[in-house]
Amino acid sequence: MESNQYGHVTVLLAEAVEALGVKADGLYIDGTFGRGGHSAEILKALGPQGRLLGIDKDPRARRTAMERFSGDDRFLFRQGSFADMASFVAELQWPGVDGVLLDLGVSSPQLDEAERGFSFMQDGPLDMRMDPDSGQSASEWVNTAKEEEISKVLWDLGEERFARRMAKAIVAARQTQPITRTLQLAEIVAAANPRWEKGKNPATRAFQAIRIYINRELDDLAQGLEQAFGVLKPGGRLTVISFHSLEDRMVKQYMRDIVRGPKTPKWLPVVDDAPPKARLVGKKIRAGETELAANVRARSAVMRVLEKC
Repeated sequence: MESNQYGHVTVLLAEAVEALGVKADGLYIDGTFGRGGHSAEILKALGPQGRLLGIDKDPRARRTAMERFSGDDRFLFRQGSFADMASFVAELQWPGVDGVLLDLGVSSPQLDEAERGFSFMQDGPLDMRMDPDSGQSASEWVNTAKEEEISKVLWDLGEERFARRMAKAIVAARQTQPITRTLQLAEIVAAANPRWEKGKNPATRAFQAIRIYINRELDDLAQGLEQAFGVLKPGGRLTVISFHSLEDRMVKQYMRDIVRGPKTPKWLPVVDDAPPKARLVGKKIRAGETELAANVRARSAVMRVLEKC
């Protein structure tokens, strides 16, 4: 776990880098650079011939990458989505990579910076875009989307049981004045939540759902998992850290399906038993007691590892 001047405590730091099995001369991708915690540890394990590609949508992450690692020839950075990592690997003319790390979700600095619009705890413009220069903001969406669409997003991506009530409240509120601030939205959805969960802000699930939708997080994850496995060399590892059930469910199912291979209908005779494409490395890993005591964000973290055969 790392805490530094970049304002971020990296979850499962040692465990994730250990799971990659970093080789001194290997080629690696940190698909969610953030503030560089995992990248810094990977670089410690790389020799002069090794290379690390950092990827992140956030322009602030790009600035951090240049500040921290601009003098290190082993490090490269591309601003964009890890869903496009295959094109980055092709651009670099790498023959394949020895490991890919994905640390999903929103980073602590993004939550802490009120002007980014991710937090329901501090007031700021309702934005939520990981790349503020691209796509539709959360404010634009909540002020224009149909009630049915809002309800579906809150239900599907936030698993919010009061999705219909919240969607109706959002549509009613925006008829009076546009919803442009984070605390404004938080108050609207909180008022529409008749049963507050103990220890959880009533806006938590709604904000999660809208953030995931605005940033296409699950779409990117589905594409990113496919591309990560595609660029891995035999023996290369994919390490993924998830922070909520929707992400972890996708990761678990993807890895399981790759290991099991395509299902053959029961009525078809098995002609050839193909060798497995991958194997799972250990069981899922959660943060230990020491890390949990130091970093509350680690409570929901789940790490899974897959090795390509």
